[in-house]
Amino acid sequence: MLEEVELPYRAIPVDIGKGEQHAAEYLRINPNAKIPAMVDDGVRVFESGAILIHLAEKTGRFLPEAGQARADVLGWLFFQVGSVGPMFGQLSHFRGAKREDPYPLERYTKEVERLAGVMDTRLGESEYLGGDYSIADMATIGWARALDHYMKFDMSRWPNLSRWIGAVTARPAFRRASALKP
Repeated sequence: MLEEVELPYRAIPVDIGKGEQHAAEYLRINPNAKIPAMVDDGVRVFESGAILIHLAEKTGRFLPEAGQARADVLGWLFFQVGSVGPMFGQLSHFRGAKREDPYPLERYTKEVERLAGVMDTRLGESEYLGGDYSIADMATIGWARALDHYMKFDMSRWPNLSRWIGAVTARPAFRRASALKP
C-alpha cells in the first residue's frame, strides 16, 4: 500500500524469530505483539486491515468513499482478515507440524480449498476482489500467492484466482515492495 500511494516511509524490520515483537517498545505500538504495525504522524495503527483502511482514508485511494463499492471492498478485506489469513496460516502451521493426527491437516486443507474457490468464483465475476483494484487485493495477495509458491496447490483448479494473482503481482508497486530487503 505504501508503494502504491508513494508515501515516504521507513521500514523497520522486526525479527519475530528472535522475539523482537515482545519488546516493550514494540508492544507500545502493537499490544498483541504481531506484525505489521506502524506509527503514522503520531498515530499508532496495528493489524493489517486497520493499517490499510487508515492509509486508504488518509490518501483517498483504494477504498471507495461510500455505497456498494465501499461495502464490497470492506467485505473482501474482512474476508481476508477473518478467513483467508487465519485459515491459510493454520494450514501452513499444521503442514510444518510433525503430528500423527491427520485431522488438522485435512480440516485446514479443505477450508483453504473452499476459500480459494470462493475467491475464484468472485474473480470470475470481477477483475479484482472489490471490483476495482483496492486494499482488499493488497491484503489478500500474499496469502493467495502462497497457494502455489509455498503450499504447492494445483492452481489450474482456480483459473480466475490464477489470473488475478498474475495481475496483482505484475503491478509496479507490488514488484517494488517485493524487492525490499529487511
